[in-house]
Order: sequence, then structure tokens, then C-alpha cells
Amino acid sequence: MIRMEPIEVFKALSNESRLQILQWLKEPDRHFAPHEGIDMNTTGVCVSQITDKLKMTQSTASQYLSILLRAGLIKTERIGKYTYYKRDEEDIKKIAAILEKEI
Repeated sequence: MIRMEPIEVFKALSNESRLQILQWLKEPDRHFAPHEGIDMNTTGVCVSQITDKLKMTQSTASQYLSILLRAGLIKTERIGKYTYYKRDEEDIKKIAAILEKEI
């Protein structure tokens, strides 16, 4: 899960596309079309929707999502053949507290 290392967070946020993903996931209903039977606010957004919005290959999008996941900024949920991504608000708050304390 979360590594609680500021350098990992800075690395994850240093890419414009990864930062954009986090911003989109903050308000998924505003940025993504609904996925049948899924509440994007509680479950998350399907990787294919993120890939389409980024206009990148799925492998590149998946790599970006993995970096955000390792930094503790997002979490995943697997439902059937789909993987859904959403912000990890609890860990984002912990990261903010660490940054405030250490920097």
C-alpha cells in the first residue's frame, strides 16, 4: 500500500498526465461517462476509460496508474474482468500531513 515516502509522491506527481489522472478521479462523474452498474465515486473508474481520456496506449496508462498506486495516491478494485481506480483520500491526507511535518 502506501510507502509514506515523499520522494515517491513527488515522482508520481512530476508527470502532467499522472497529475491529470488524479484531478479527474477527484470528480469522476464530471470527467468520465458512467460505466454500467458502477458508482464511480465509490468503486472508481475503469482503466479503459482512463486510457481513452488520456489518448494513450493501455500499457502506458497502466504504467502511470501503477506509479500512482505505489505512491499511495490511488487504490484499485477488481470486479470481474475490469479493474477500477479511485483516489485514496485517506492516504492522500496522510501524505499531506507527512509533507507538512517534514518539509
